[in-house]
Amino acid sequence: MTAAIAAPSLRDPATPLWWGTIVLRWVTLAFALTAVVVHHGEYVRPWLAWSAFGAMAVWTCATTVAYLRPLGRTTWFVVLDVALTCAIMLTSPATLSQAQYDQIAPLVTTVWAAVPPLVAGVRCGAVGGVSAGLVMALCTGIARLDVNLDVARDGVLLTASGLLLGITATTARRSQAALARAMRTEAATAERERLARSIHDSVLQVLARVRRRGSDLGGEAAELARLAGEQEIALRALVSTEPSCHADDDTADLRSALRLLATSRVQVAAPASEVPMPAHAVSELVAVVKETLSNVDKHAGPSARAWVLLEDLGEEVVLTVRDDGPGIPAGRLDQAAAEGHLGVATSIRGRVAELGGTSLLDTTPGEGTEWEFRVSRPKAGRKAR
Repeated sequence: MTAAIAAPSLRDPATPLWWGTIVLRWVTLAFALTAVVVHHGEYVRPWLAWSAFGAMAVWTCATTVAYLRPLGRTTWFVVLDVALTCAIMLTSPATLSQAQYDQIAPLVTTVWAAVPPLVAGVRCGAVGGVSAGLVMALCTGIARLDVNLDVARDGVLLTASGLLLGITATTARRSQAALARAMRTEAATAERERLARSIHDSVLQVLARVRRRGSDLGGEAAELARLAGEQEIALRALVSTEPSCHADDDTADLRSALRLLATSRVQVAAPASEVPMPAHAVSELVAVVKETLSNVDKHAGPSARAWVLLEDLGEEVVLTVRDDGPGIPAGRLDQAAAEGHLGVATSIRGRVAELGGTSLLDTTPGEGTEWEFRVSRPKAGRKAR
């Protein structure tokens, strides 16, 4: 199973594009050779034309060796590819005669110079492809000693080709990441189901029996039965909750994390779909809810019940924690803070404030307590809709 999960990430999905650029470079090199042979007698400095072609051949071999291996497909090497191609192209004014310029003869690099924008797009995405295309277009204008319709057309083709391959490579990598994520989720779900069956046949049955027998016996056994019942609920929630972490983009599912807090006295209501948030924000919000529920246990008594409601409003999430305890007397929180008890100020309000959210307390003596927490969802944590 591990090998199957890792397989999509072992190979760059843009590898076929790299191979395509290698083939295209050799094809265009052959075209450049033909151009040098055909125009040999027209050059002002034929030896410079052949030297430029020799440099192109050597660099074609070097890029072939580099781009065949993932370790050679580095950004700095791609930048060097663009720079060296531009340098060879800029030898054209010293090589071509005025008659060749008048006839709009090809530069010494000919179509061989069209490959670097494609490589930049494959390596750096659409931005890299367009940037390399613009640089090559600028150098083409300089080498042509003029900016005319042909130069503009070449510039459009160079930037467009870099853009298209950049978009293609980026899409391929995103698709591979989505596939790998789906495979990890599928494997985690299968493992969770296997564990759920095993736990149901052993631990959960024992806890259920302890809960029933303890309730029948009464006394201290009833307290043990209550604790066993809470652990049974928590364990059932654990084995039935979907995986909450997405290590590939550092996000987690807030809904799944909150469902683990459900007990016989705590009910959790959440949307049917995932509520992705940055992993740090999820851990902080869960800590806030835990602290709030801890205060319910401390101050509302063992018989108090609590409800946790999670709402996904798109731009923000709203967490509401309500209990049916006696409520908080007026001025009690200020008195607790003056006495050095900073649980509400730091563990609850402080955490929410650090996330850029707001905390609202609504309490009346004898009518329970309700906390409402609102936290904005950064773009990185939003779920695609």
